[in-house]
Amino acid sequence: MDKTIVFKCNSDTVIIVLHEIYGINNHIRNFCEMLANEKNDVICPNLLLSNQSFSLEEEVIAYNNFIQNIGFSFAQQQVENLSLEIRNDYKYRFIIGYSIGATLAWLCSQREGLYNGIVGFYGSRIRDYKDIVPKCPTLLFFPRNEETFDINSLTQDLSIKEDIRIVQVNALHGFADPWSSKYCSEVSEETIRVTIDFMNRQRQ
Repeated sequence: MDKTIVFKCNSDTVIIVLHEIYGINNHIRNFCEMLANEKNDVICPNLLLSNQSFSLEEEVIAYNNFIQNIGFSFAQQQVENLSLEIRNDYKYRFIIGYSIGATLAWLCSQREGLYNGIVGFYGSRIRDYKDIVPKCPTLLFFPRNEETFDINSLTQDLSIKEDIRIVQVNALHGFADPWSSKYCSEVSEETIRVTIDFMNRQRQ
């Protein structure tokens, strides 16, 4: 079973990493290690209820599993409960999420005073919750297009909100995952650099 990943570095900063529908895979593990090497405490909760994890080729099965057996409301509650448990242990608290994890980060951003910032990578389901007004600085990365909806319309709607930075990159959904056919190393490296700069600014 892919259990919660925890890296403790005696930091004043914790980053909660939220995985995609596939669970805690190699991409997520490597990303958590990279953040820990930057001297951050890192927690990646396993949001899946079963022992099963999914390969990238099982996208439809993995998505149906998340929607039918877990859902955004239940997963959001798991993340918020974790955040409340650790809030007094850290001066700075961030969430970084990928795909459905990015949408969960967006949902959690409504909690005033709980997070110093959230970062979302290709959170396409944010389109279902675009009326949310984040209560913390927000950085969202989107691909150049999505097959199922007009991403330009979404980014326009979101960009009018305060304290939100929207970055639309010249790559496809999945660009940050080295195991994905959509991986783009140049874009991935740049978005990681921007993410670290974003968090550093919130800690100044």
